[in-house]
Amino acid sequence: MTNAAPTMKPWIEAMHAYVPGKAKADGVPVVAKLSSNENPWGPSPMAVAAMQAVLAEGHRYPDPASTALRAALGAKYGVDPAHIICGTGSDEILHMIASAFAGPGDEIIHVRHGFAVYEGATRRVGATPVVVPDVDYTADVGAVLAAVTPATRIIYLANPNNPTGTLLPAADIRRLIAGLPTNVILVLDCAYAEFVEGDYEDGLALAQTLPNLIVTRTFSKIHGLAAQRIGWAVAPLAIIAALDRVRGPFNVTTTGQAAAVASLADDAHIDMVRSETIRLREWLAGEIASLGNAGLRAIPSAANFILVEFPEDGPITAAACNEWLLEHGIICRYLAVQNMPRTLRISIGTETETRTVAAALRDFVEGAA
Repeated sequence: MTNAAPTMKPWIEAMHAYVPGKAKADGVPVVAKLSSNENPWGPSPMAVAAMQAVLAEGHRYPDPASTALRAALGAKYGVDPAHIICGTGSDEILHMIASAFAGPGDEIIHVRHGFAVYEGATRRVGATPVVVPDVDYTADVGAVLAAVTPATRIIYLANPNNPTGTLLPAADIRRLIAGLPTNVILVLDCAYAEFVEGDYEDGLALAQTLPNLIVTRTFSKIHGLAAQRIGWAVAPLAIIAALDRVRGPFNVTTTGQAAAVASLADDAHIDMVRSETIRLREWLAGEIASLGNAGLRAIPSAANFILVEFPEDGPITAAACNEWLLEHGIICRYLAVQNMPRTLRISIGTETETRTVAAALRDFVEGAA
């Protein structure tokens, strides 16, 4: 018998716990919570009613296959439901992919300024993360392809990208797909797809025909159902079968399934969220551009947030602005934790919230100048 304490696997010890956006400002009331890319208008009233209608079934396990939801998604997007899998948010699906297809000795690629969950999913299974440099916060397809080796198993790529908001055009996505060996899985993370305007490859049709493409989507953003944790993916049947082997049983709640089905039917609510988000995103980008003389820059965004770059030093820095905003009850996402200490990510809020943060940014700049 030994008295030694249990030890974690070395690749787990190398992980860092995911750090979510702040939800509170210490000592002051929250005026605007713009830290987590949430839908500030909330879910569809139809989704709320659907959740309320099934609450009395709380003693029964949910449908393990999310059958009705997969059928509704198939009808909405023209996808065979057999090619769809649902998860506890798209985060679970991202982890499932790594669990099913990678392990010690394998490599998984993501871009330098990509979604933090990618590295966590990689390290969780003992694989090696390969971080590819980007160009001005935007993925570089050539660099991604150059990083592929015989050990590469998966590439995670968000488009639009989180936390930068940048977008790769359809031609670049097609070039990336065409340049990959068929044994390397490309995970196209399209959590913010509904906020894109213009040239875009959502990959849904391709993921039903290609052997190595997975497209992930979520109900957390435009559908306003972040608390219900509902994600979905489209993939080849062989990949779906593999993911089903590692998927948690009963992984999407009954309330979540009901809410998602109802939300898919409420085009008016989704159209409102989309149009208001795009309108306020463009307005806020213009307000930030007007502060360019102070060194602020709004990175062009196709998502429901804007990444703001600040000067590296001096009185007007991202760190100083973040502290000033918190003191005034405005919570944004300071990205030093993701090695982006010059940036704040500001989610698009309601009209009042968006105008409030814009005015606060101006007050900070003018006060620090």
